[in-house]
Amino acid sequence: MERLIVSIEHNGEMIPAGFISGNSSADSCFCYSMEYLHREGSTPVSVSLPLQETPFSAAQTRTFFEGLLPEGFTRRMVAQWLHAAEDDYLAILHGLGRECLGALCITLDDETTDASYERISKKQVRELAAEGADRSAELVTRSHLSLTGASGKAGLYYDSNADEWYLPRGNAPSTHIVKQSHVRLEAIVTNEQLSLLTASKCGIHVPESFIIKTGRSTEDGEVLFATPRYDRIFPQNPVLINSLPRPLRLHQEDFAQAMGIPSTEKYEPAPRGYLRSMFELLRRSSANPVADQLQLWDNLIFNYLIGNTDAHLKNYSLLYGSNMRTIRLAPSYDIISTTVYEQSTKEMALYIGDALSIDDISRDSFRIAAKEIGLGDRMAMNHFDDMCKRFCPALHEAAAGLSATGFSNAAQIEARILESGGIRHHL
Repeated sequence: MERLIVSIEHNGEMIPAGFISGNSSADSCFCYSMEYLHREGSTPVSVSLPLQETPFSAAQTRTFFEGLLPEGFTRRMVAQWLHAAEDDYLAILHGLGRECLGALCITLDDETTDASYERISKKQVRELAAEGADRSAELVTRSHLSLTGASGKAGLYYDSNADEWYLPRGNAPSTHIVKQSHVRLEAIVTNEQLSLLTASKCGIHVPESFIIKTGRSTEDGEVLFATPRYDRIFPQNPVLINSLPRPLRLHQEDFAQAMGIPSTEKYEPAPRGYLRSMFELLRRSSANPVADQLQLWDNLIFNYLIGNTDAHLKNYSLLYGSNMRTIRLAPSYDIISTTVYEQSTKEMALYIGDALSIDDISRDSFRIAAKEIGLGDRMAMNHFDDMCKRFCPALHEAAAGLSATGFSNAAQIEARILESGGIRHHL
């Protein structure tokens, strides 16, 4: 296997940090380069991969770098287009790794990459909404873009002044993540926008988001969900690519990567102490551990109340500062009410105290969890009670706002959340 170079962006400059080498995906190992280790200001690419001269094991390497890749259908489709085996994560990583979540770029040794933006017509945007997950997987492959998760989504560049969308080529950074609706679950675009608006009104730190209407209706197949990437920022004097300002990459990693846990184990079907480890990670790594622990605690409460049983380890992330030396809890993302769908599981992604099923979780479950993770009982339960009080007014206000813009199904989703989410136990 050819050697893969792992570079990381610092203030707009791609710096080679190390390399992955071996005979195959089964035995390849990541090692920092001596130049990077001796470079002033060098920082690890992951909490789980500290700076060291010796190579990391094949298992450690796979756990982190495979965590950059898409999952499920998108991964299968990308593997087919790349003529690679689905389990050959390094071949897929090379095919997609020029634009990852965070600030990493994966290339072959001595490979040169150009950067450009290809304008997407309104018709192509409509096709993305209408044609299914194979279309988003095609865009992912064409743009060499690696987005984690199993749903139909693509990374695009949005010029808000001209209301134009672009496909990043080479190692050009994207600015937005765009998700499809009908290829996942019914009305999931409305569901996610409603959930994020409600979360914001409840004091949860979430990225901005909006719905793209590609036709005259708000039905599935004519809408897309878009959110600006919080791991991209525009400097005061940006470099231009095709006359468009180039954003800078901020590094991020999800909790599974930071904790050294494979993507295949992102759920906690049996007690493994994931919550305790998550809070320990923040205490060790965050630049403001008190604020970030409380924010994570609020996120857990909110996901329970709204009925989000898919809030697994990869749906929580750490966001690095532009200097790579400060780490904070990233804004909350991928928040939807899964319990409104009959086919979805009632089991939460993580244990809350001694309970996993949303039907079994109670206020006492959160009290037990607070003790396990080291939060003070009074403070933790005050946050729980406050979130319960704020939830229904926030949900109703968010649903009314969406309904006023033509998304009449928001009121139906609101009703189903009240019937199926954890909030029903506290009304």
